Amino acid sequence: MKALLTLGFLLSLISIGYTEDTVQPTHKDVKYGPHERNNLNFWQVKSYKPLGILVHIHGGGWIGGEKAATQHKNVFKNGYHTASINYPIVKYGYIQPAMANSAARAIQFIRYKAKEWNIDPNKILVTGGSAGGASSMWLGAHDDMADPNSDDPIARQSTRVAGVSIGGGQTTLDPFLIEKRIGSETLKHSMLFKPFGVENIAELKKNWESKYKKFSNKYTALQHISKDDPPIFLRYKDAEFPARDAGHGIHHGIFGLILKEKADKVGAKVYVQFEGRTPEVSLHKFMESILIGKKK
Repeated sequence: MKALLTLGFLLSLISIGYTEDTVQPTHKDVKYGPHERNNLNFWQVKSYKPLGILVHIHGGGWIGGEKAATQHKNVFKNGYHTASINYPIVKYGYIQPAMANSAARAIQFIRYKAKEWNIDPNKILVTGGSAGGASSMWLGAHDDMADPNSDDPIARQSTRVAGVSIGGGQTTLDPFLIEKRIGSETLKHSMLFKPFGVENIAELKKNWESKYKKFSNKYTALQHISKDDPPIFLRYKDAEFPARDAGHGIHHGIFGLILKEKADKVGAKVYVQFEGRTPEVSLHKFMESILIGKKK
């Protein structure tokens, strides 16, 4: 088996553009649910046995963004399949739970297609940056959302994944906790309020306890993480306090530390890596352990 690309490099290859080294999906714009943006691209690696799959959820603050349209040709040498999904976003007039429910539905659809697409349903790793990372962590921490009594065969599938690996993702959207632990500049970022149908941070904070706290927290990993969850690998640039601006704050490393603190208390496995520091577990080995089954 050829060596895996590191996730950072892999994500740099996932692109909406095209060069002579990029390839089109094996299956393009596949509908995975009823919403107009419930579609995904899938790159299939030829194999005599089922392979794991890396599922990419695009970033953009749940406000914008687009799934990968092409990947580097080396994607077919990695020893696992890949997919990239679209989902409803604020840009088109949608708020939560449309984003989260679509991410869960995509995993169910991929599991539903496992036999046809030669996927090992026990080796699903979700990934993404920023909001895509937040959705990935939420999926990893959430209890199974399968509905065994549904008339829809896709809805009967499990939403559980084998692992999560993200960059710059938000583990909580609590404005008061963020202001205290990361810094007030972060509150200027519209991801904290627009995906919940709120016009500004002042309105969110004013009505937090009475209206938005339960709604917002429901879609964060911090709310759901427990001992039985799959391992989560988090990458951030730094944890410099306070945040310099909204862009720095919304991708801040303290998000990772906040989740790590709770994970340690409940017995969950969360690894946090900062740029330039040696991680407890290497990303390369982590990915191998999930997608191929090699020990970390």
